Amino acid sequence: MNAAPVIHLPDEAPRLTVAGHPMAVLITARESRHACMFDWMVPPRFATGLHVHRVQEETFYVLDGACEWQVGDRLVTARRGAYVFIPPGVPHDIRNPGDAPARLLMTVSPPGHEDYFKELSRLTAQGRPDPEALAALRRRFDTDQLSTLTVAG
Repeated sequence: MNAAPVIHLPDEAPRLTVAGHPMAVLITARESRHACMFDWMVPPRFATGLHVHRVQEETFYVLDGACEWQVGDRLVTARRGAYVFIPPGVPHDIRNPGDAPARLLMTVSPPGHEDYFKELSRLTAQGRPDPEALAALRRRFDTDQLSTLTVAG
């Protein structure tokens, strides 16, 4: 872990492309012992599929647009300014049912989920990922998949 401060001015953060849309990688396990953080542009008609984490907790803050979360038995439509915290063990999904991208600030604790997104970026580069490859990736990163990821296209 690097003990130096991290400062990303606009458009300077390292970027990935997930399902054809940008994701800025703001903080990783290299810089923090506690969390990783992403500025995620969620594509239209994208859905993570229902899943659950055994160890990780996630936070989401909607910067622009709207997304829906299934959190346990509750369906939440979240617009700009909404905050969602999901502790370990709670089944959830994130989806953008609209026609415009939504932008989220996301943290995952403990850190390391940046490696998941790097691999997901490769899997979604050609459109819909192979379901078996995706399931194997998710299992390696503390994710039990309960329904299928959806990538428009």
